[in-house]
This record gives sequence, structure tokens and C-alpha cells, in this order.
Amino acid sequence: QRILIVEDEQKTGRYLQQGLVEEGYQADLFNNGRDGLGAASKGQYDLIILDVMLPFLDGWQIISALRETGHEEPVLFLTAKDNVRDKVKGLELGADDYLIKPFDFTELVARVRTLLRRARSQAATVCTIADMTVDMVRRTVIRSGKKIHLTGKEYVLLELLLQRTGEVLPRSLISSLV
Repeated sequence: QRILIVEDEQKTGRYLQQGLVEEGYQADLFNNGRDGLGAASKGQYDLIILDVMLPFLDGWQIISALRETGHEEPVLFLTAKDNVRDKVKGLELGADDYLIKPFDFTELVARVRTLLRRARSQAATVCTIADMTVDMVRRTVIRSGKKIHLTGKEYVLLELLLQRTGEVLPRSLISSLV
């Protein structure tokens, strides 16, 4: 499983990368927000570990950009910003977890495993066809990186068609279910 680390403190970044590799993960490290967002935007990661205070783009800007374009991979903020307002802000912007520096590596690994386990169980609830992603749990639709707002009936119809791909559905069945 691939983990992206966006951390500007070289020593901390190398420590994280080496430790996660020793735990059996592939870990890529970027030391500024611009490069981190570029890597994350490619969608090749199962988890992102993100600092808040970064050069060029901060962690808040990165997670906002990712969530706005439909990226749902788990994000763990690892930061020295320890006040409640910052924690709440991170979680409300879409982070899945928030860990304060200094941290215990064993705890970090436990949180990483938990987030990856949750992401695997949620993967079955996300359907992707071409450039469209439908999240059955959150009831969201993203196409070409843009969120599409559907009415309740439109969403139910889309979900039905996705669940019955390849089948010819009689009009009577559709009208009874939608």
C-alpha cells in the first residue's frame, strides 16, 4: 500500500518514510505543499500523511483542493498545531485523523492501519466508471473532478443503473423502484 508523506521538516520526514517502509508500506516523501498536492492529485496513494505548516501551500489548502476535486483517500494530519480550533478545522476540511507532534511512532502506525482498514471496507461502496465516481455511502457523484448535485430520484436511478450494469431494466421496474 502506498502512503504519501507531505512534511517539510527533513528529519521528521525521513524518519516517517523509513519507519513506514520498515512496516511494509511504500512511502513517498515531499517537503512542500505544491509538490505534495501535485503528487496527491494523481490519486495513486492509499493514505496521505499531511503536515499543516508547509512552504508554498499549507495542509489546509491541500486537503481542501483534494476534497473539492473528489479525492477521498484517507488523510491523517500530523502537525504541531495542537489547539482545539486547529483540530476541528482539519477534521471539518475532510481529514480522517489528527495526530499532534511530538508523536509516538507506534501510535502513528496503529492509526495508519486503522485508516487503511476503513478505506478498504469503504472501497466496495464507491463505484467508478470512466471519469465518474459515485460514493454510495456519502451519496455523492463526481465527474471530471466536479461534484454533481442530483435530486433524490436522480441519485436513486443512477444507483439502480450502477447496481444492475449490463441488464435491460423494464420501465415498470424502474418506476416502481424510483
